[in-house]
Amino acid sequence: MRVRPTERQQPASTALVIFAKAPIPGQVKTRLCPALTEDEAATLHGSFVLDTLERTKAAMGKFKLQIDRYLACAPSSSHAFFRIMEARHGVTLLDQEGEDLGARMQQAFDTLFARGYRHVCVVGTDVPSLPLTHYRDAVASLTRHDLVLGPAQDGGYYLIGMTRPHPHLFRDMPWSTDQVLALTQQKATAEGLNIAQLPTWSDVDTIDDLQQMIEDCAADKTRPKQDRVYSMRTTGALELLAKRLRTRQT
Repeated sequence: MRVRPTERQQPASTALVIFAKAPIPGQVKTRLCPALTEDEAATLHGSFVLDTLERTKAAMGKFKLQIDRYLACAPSSSHAFFRIMEARHGVTLLDQEGEDLGARMQQAFDTLFARGYRHVCVVGTDVPSLPLTHYRDAVASLTRHDLVLGPAQDGGYYLIGMTRPHPHLFRDMPWSTDQVLALTQQKATAEGLNIAQLPTWSDVDTIDDLQQMIEDCAADKTRPKQDRVYSMRTTGALELLAKRLRTRQT
């Protein structure tokens, strides 16, 4: 029987929350459409969620990270996709609650700090090739800093972690714009927070992002198997999408 984090005698001090939507066509990766069909976008998104679950588990094993993983679910943790993820990947499910992304992230931080965690990190699922070292470094940074940010190339962030709640970091924020990271840094600096920053990484929001990922994945496939970062599942999905995109452009 799997032991939930709340049942351990000595729970981990760090919680890692993976923010994810159920792969429902028409509700995920909509900015990739109409270049992709809604079904193709949903399938790709589902593969990214699985990649994130697998890579966070791999980081825990490789670096002996003592962390508890949570999956923050939208529209609801009762969706069959999330129930399968819970059973297969040993994550604890949370419902995303709030009117916008900021409110939902703040709710997740509040919930987990209330459960006694000293460090909490939130990561998205748009970075399936994120190096395992970034997870290790994010966790380590919070032993010396108040806040850790993983900058995305589009001006947002793919990861945020903190040692206590900071609600103002999520208020009055123009989400899904290139101002998010800079404004978050400004707010944190104004409060006197000590900020750690991970290396910048690219996420997948637009068709140009997807084309770049297809190229990166093709290069990744030439490496020895033990050095590859893309899963066979996502590699296959990207190769199929590349063929379909070429056909549609002719």
